[in-house]
Amino acid sequence: MKHLIRFFAIAAMMIATCATTFAQQSTPQRSSQKQRISREQLAEVQARHIAKELAFSDAVTDKFVTTYCNCQKDIWGLGPRQRPSRQAQSEQENEERIQQRFAISENILSIRKKYYKEYSKFLTQAQIEKVYEQERKMMKRLAKRGHRKPTRR
Repeated sequence: MKHLIRFFAIAAMMIATCATTFAQQSTPQRSSQKQRISREQLAEVQARHIAKELAFSDAVTDKFVTTYCNCQKDIWGLGPRQRPSRQAQSEQENEERIQQRFAISENILSIRKKYYKEYSKFLTQAQIEKVYEQERKMMKRLAKRGHRKPTRR
C-alpha cells in the first residue's frame, strides 16, 4: 500500500510538472501568432506571391519586389483612407469629402501610371496584366478576410 501511494504521488508530481512546462511553451507561440506583420513585410510577401504565381526568374522577381514595394510605399504616403461617416452632414461637407476622394483617386492613378512605366522596363504587357489581376484577387481575399468576424477560442 505504501508503494502504491508513493507511486501515485510521484505520478501526480510528474503530471503537474509536465502540465506547467507545456503551458509555458505554448504561451509565447500564441502571442507570436497574434502579432501582425508590418505593411512593408506584407507588401513584400504579396509581391513574392505574385512573382511565384507568374513564375518570374530570380532577377525579375528581385526587380519586381523592389518596384512593387516602392509603389505601395508611395500609395501609403498619400495618407490613410477615409471611411464614409454614417452621420448626417451638410451639403458642403459632403462635397468636400467627395472632392478629397477625387484628389486621392487621381494621385493613386498617377502613381499607378508611374509604376506601369517601371514595370514595362522588365515585364511584358501580358505579365503586367497578370500582375494587376493577381493583385486584384489578393485585395479581394484580404478585404473578405477583414470583414469576417473574429472567432473566439
